[in-house]
Amino acid sequence: MLKRLWKILKIGLLGVAAILLLVVAVVGFWVHRQLQPQDVTAARARWPKAMTFETADRAALDLVSKMTLEEKIGQMSGSGMAPAILSALFRGTAAPVYAGANERLGIPPLAFTDGPRGVICGRSTAFPVAMARAATWDLELQRRVGDAIGKETRAQGANYWGGLCLNIVRHPSMGRAQEVYGEDPWLTGEMGAAILEAVERHNVMACAKHFALNSMETARFKNSVQIDERTLREVYLPQFRKAVEHGAASFMSAYNKVRGEWCGENRHLLTAVLREDWGFRGFVTSDWIYGVYDGKRGVQAGLDVEMPQAKVYGENLKKLVETGQVPQVEVDESVRRIVRTKLEYLTREDPQAYPPDLAGAPEHAALSREVAEKGMVLLKNEGDMLPLDKAKIRKIAVVGLLADDGATGDHGSSNVTPRYVTSPLKGLRDYLGAGAAVLHANGADLAEVGRLATEADAVVVVAGTRWDEVGEYVTDEEGLRPNGPSQKRPLVIKLPFMKEPFVMSGGDRVPLSLKPRDLSVIEAAVKANPRCVVSLVGGSVFTMEEWKNRVPAIVMAWYAGMEGGHALARVLFGDVNPSGKMPLTTPKDESQLPFFDEYADTIEYGPYHGYTLADKKGYEPTYPFGYGLSYTTYSYRNLKVASPAVAPDGKVEVTVEVTNTGSRAGEEVAQLYVGFEGSKVERPVKLLRAFAKVALAPGETKTVPLSVAVKDLAWFDAQKNAWQVEPMTYGVLVGPSSRARDLLKASFRVLAVAAP
Repeated sequence: MLKRLWKILKIGLLGVAAILLLVVAVVGFWVHRQLQPQDVTAARARWPKAMTFETADRAALDLVSKMTLEEKIGQMSGSGMAPAILSALFRGTAAPVYAGANERLGIPPLAFTDGPRGVICGRSTAFPVAMARAATWDLELQRRVGDAIGKETRAQGANYWGGLCLNIVRHPSMGRAQEVYGEDPWLTGEMGAAILEAVERHNVMACAKHFALNSMETARFKNSVQIDERTLREVYLPQFRKAVEHGAASFMSAYNKVRGEWCGENRHLLTAVLREDWGFRGFVTSDWIYGVYDGKRGVQAGLDVEMPQAKVYGENLKKLVETGQVPQVEVDESVRRIVRTKLEYLTREDPQAYPPDLAGAPEHAALSREVAEKGMVLLKNEGDMLPLDKAKIRKIAVVGLLADDGATGDHGSSNVTPRYVTSPLKGLRDYLGAGAAVLHANGADLAEVGRLATEADAVVVVAGTRWDEVGEYVTDEEGLRPNGPSQKRPLVIKLPFMKEPFVMSGGDRVPLSLKPRDLSVIEAAVKANPRCVVSLVGGSVFTMEEWKNRVPAIVMAWYAGMEGGHALARVLFGDVNPSGKMPLTTPKDESQLPFFDEYADTIEYGPYHGYTLADKKGYEPTYPFGYGLSYTTYSYRNLKVASPAVAPDGKVEVTVEVTNTGSRAGEEVAQLYVGFEGSKVERPVKLLRAFAKVALAPGETKTVPLSVAVKDLAWFDAQKNAWQVEPMTYGVLVGPSSRARDLLKASFRVLAVAAP
C-alpha cells in the first residue's frame, strides 16, 4: 500500500515538476522574446535612400491608403513597457520602448530612449545634467555632447531620443530644473538647438519636451497654468519655436493643464501654435501614462502617439472612429505625420557605423569630464584661497553626506546607468595619490568633522541634494495629485530578491536653503578650519545668506556626471581654470522670487522671473544670472555698434574687446543684452540676445563679434496675433554677467521701414 502511494506521489511530483519546467520555459521564452531588440533598420532596403520631405510624404500617403484601421491605430500607440521593465529587472539597465512597427508594410518602429544627461539604455555615458551644460555657455561643447549621445543612441538600437527638455525655470524650486537649461529662453533655445542638430546628424529623431509650461513638478498631474498669450509666446515658448526652426522631429506634450485644458488635449498649443504658426511637420507624442485622458480630444488637438501604451487610443480610438465620433481623416493625418517622419530618418545615409561598444566609450567619459570642468561655477574665492597648491597640501578633509556619493541626478526618466561614477572623495584621492592624505567624514558625527578639519590643510565640504530628494515626482497612484506634504508620498518597490527596497520620491525642492545636515557640517568645518571650500551638488541654486560669508570659497559643481569627482579635483587644484557662468539667478531669499506653491491646483505665470524680475524690482541677488569667477581676471572695453541705424529686417553687429588681465590662461563668456528703455509697451529692462565664449592667454586681447537679428527684438501683440518690432532706440549692454555695473553700454536705432 505504501509503495503504491509513494509511486502515485512520485508521479504527481514529476507531473508538478514538469508543469513548473514548462511554465519556466514558456516564461523564459517570453522574456527572451521581449528582451530582443526590434530592428529599426530592417525596412531600409525597401525604401529609396535619402528621401526628401516630399517623397517621404508621398510614400506615407500611399502607406496610409493601404492600412487597415487596426494598423493605423497601431501607429498611434506605444507597444508597452514590458521590454524596458524586464530589461531593468534582469539586466539592471533600461531598453528602448517601441511604438508602431509594421512588418507587412515595411514601417520601422519608434525605438524610444530617454535621457537629457545621456542615453538611459544599457551602460551609457552619464554626462553632467543639462543645467550644468548650460553653465558652460559653450555651444560647441554642447554639440560634442549631442554627437556622443546620437552615437550611443544608435549603438543601442534606438532611433528616438527624448532628452531635449526645453522648459523654463520660472522658480528655482522646480523639481526637474536639472534637466533643463536655466531661466532664460534665449540661452535655453541656443543650447537646445546645438544638441538637437548634433543628435539628429546620426539619424536619431529628437523629441522636444514638455510642451508646454511644465515648470513645476509635484503638482504636474493636476496643475493648471493661467497665462496671458503674450507672456506665453515671449517667455515660455521661444525656445520650443527655435527647436522647430532647427529641425526637431517630434514634440512631447506636458502633463499639466494650460488654461484648464490638458496639454495633450490642447488644440491651441499642438495645432494652432505648433503647426499652423510655426510650421512644425513632425509628430507629437504624449507624456507617459497620464499624458492624455480623452482619446477624441487628443486626436482632435493634434496628439499623434499615446505613449508608452494605449489607454485612451488603441481599442478605444478604434471604436471612436467606427462610431463616427472621430473622423477617419483625422486619424489618417496623424498616421501620415508619424510615418513620414520615420521614413525621412530611416532612409538618410548614416555618417558612420554604430557598433555596441560606442555606448559608454572611453572618449565619451573623457568628454563628460571636460563638460563637468567647464560647467563648474566659481561663486566665491576670498583671499584667492583657490586654487589649492598641491605642493602644500599634506592632508585634506572631504566631509559631508555627499562627499562619497557619485550623485549624477535623480533616478526618474532621465537616469543614466554608467559603468562607474567618480565621487568627490574618490576624485580627490585619485588626483592626490600618495602625495597627501585624504580624510573623510560623512557628517553624521560633527565632532569627527571638527577633528578632521583641525588636522587638515584645507577642507572641502560637499553639500546639496541627493538623487531622491528632488527631481521627477515618482509616486504610487494614490499620491499622484497631492494637496499637501502629508500626501507627497514616495514610490516603494520591494521584491523578494531585493536586499533593500527601491524608493523614489522627488518633486519640487522647498525650501531653497541647504538642509540642516549640510548647514551643521559647514558650521563644524569652518569653526575648526577657516580654509574651507563648499562644493554644491544639485540641479538648481541654493539660498546661502546664512553661511556664505563664513567660508572663503564656494563652487557650484552641479550634478557633474560620471567623471564629476575627477573634474572637481582638477578645478580645485587649478589644473582647470573655472569658466562656468550661472544659468540661473541666485536670490538672497525667496521673497525675491515669483509666488510658488508646489501643491497648487492653479497658478498664474507672469512675464517676469529670474533676472528680469530682479531688474524690474531693483533686487540685488546673491549671484546674478551669467555670473562666474575665474582664477584670472578680464576686462571689457571698446564696445562698438557697426551701424547706428538698422532696418527691421536687418542685423545689429557689435564688437567688444576682452582682455585677460591676469596671469593664467582662461575662458570668458561675453554676454550681450538688449535694453528696451524707450519702449511704448511693457518690456523687461533687458534681455539676453547673444553670447560667445572666448579663450584668452595671459595678457591677450581679442575682439569678440556678437550679432542680433532685429526680428529677435520683437514683442508679441496678442490682439493682432503677430510679432511687432518697435522703431525706436535700443540699448546694447555687454559684459561678463547680467549685473548692471558689469555691463558696457551703447545703443542703436531700428528704422520704421526696411531699406528699399
